[in-house]
Amino acid sequence: MEKPASPGPLAGLKVVEMGTLIAGPYCARLLAEFGAEVVKIETPGEGDPLRKWRVLHEGNSLWWLAQARNKKSVTVNLKAAEGQQVVRDLVAKADIVVENFRPGTMEKWGLGYDALASANPGLVMVRLSGFGQTGPYRDQPGFGAIGESMGGMRYITGYPDRAPVRVGISIGDSLAAMFGVIGALMAIHNRGNTGKGQVVDVALYEAVFAMMESMLPEYGFSGLVRERTGSALPGIVPSNTYLCGDGKYVVIGANADSIFKRMMRAIGRNDLADDPTLADNAGRVKRTEELDRVIGEWTATVTLEEALALLEKAEVPSGRIFSIADIVADLHYQARGMIEKHRLGDKDLLLPGVVPKLSQTPGGTRWVGPRLGEHTDEVLRGLGYDEARIADLRARQVV
Repeated sequence: MEKPASPGPLAGLKVVEMGTLIAGPYCARLLAEFGAEVVKIETPGEGDPLRKWRVLHEGNSLWWLAQARNKKSVTVNLKAAEGQQVVRDLVAKADIVVENFRPGTMEKWGLGYDALASANPGLVMVRLSGFGQTGPYRDQPGFGAIGESMGGMRYITGYPDRAPVRVGISIGDSLAAMFGVIGALMAIHNRGNTGKGQVVDVALYEAVFAMMESMLPEYGFSGLVRERTGSALPGIVPSNTYLCGDGKYVVIGANADSIFKRMMRAIGRNDLADDPTLADNAGRVKRTEELDRVIGEWTATVTLEEALALLEKAEVPSGRIFSIADIVADLHYQARGMIEKHRLGDKDLLLPGVVPKLSQTPGGTRWVGPRLGEHTDEVLRGLGYDEARIADLRARQVV
């Protein structure tokens, strides 16, 4: 994979990442993908636990190689006074600090926002935590699963006759990370007008709650509690997942009035296409079970490919449910540059392409996740540390 020709729209922005696993590191990864210089602080000899999660290659996880792409790894013992001073020296020249420790941890180390901003008034600090920096739950540990549950997502995910299920990825952490990026860039823009930095406080449960569409106004106005509905999209009909005759599933969204008519004609149900009581969504909602049964009976008679071909011809939004194997083989993914190939030993390492696509200053992958402490000496030299001092810090396991 060729390195991106553009330095990225965030070139020149200096970021210090402190924290582990998912939310904070993913936030910093997004900034790094678009050109920010990200220095990731890791514990000497240990590193981010994500390095050891799931499938490993030469001691590092494949997930790590994606999560830490374009970052510089610097080892610092944050519990040592000299290590804390190294961080202060780094932050004094930084634009953004990203941290996802439990609230109060940074303050315990003398690295809270007020302390850091006293030497760097323009500093923006993104603070990601389970419940935020204030409130009665602030001190409780809060992983993504807790945020997804408290934010309302788990309650509505799954089938009504079964226990709530997880989405399948750490979606709560990732949503919080993206809100962190949005907040950081808004704060940087404001700094351009005022010269002052600020704290971006992102709670995982709030990031999830922000995605809950109409749940709150519907409950507040009418007392409606949205429940689990399986694969259907409640109140928007027809929109569901249907089993085809070859055992594969097709997702169909025929809920716009004109699309519904086209689909009914395509599957030979002109009677339903012309039924005035089904002419709008409100009417179709009243007959949800009937319409799902009709569509399911039709899909049971065709293969997935036959269903997709007919629905595409009728201009009805539809699609297969992609496995990762389907994704890698898909021509559209390839054409959009969403499957990056990098060499990892004698094999290809596949990484997801960068999102979004910028026409003039696109992001990209300059290097995959680094070895633990790979950039420590380089970064310390940039701070003015001489070789003797670096060697001494290493000998005493400060870095």
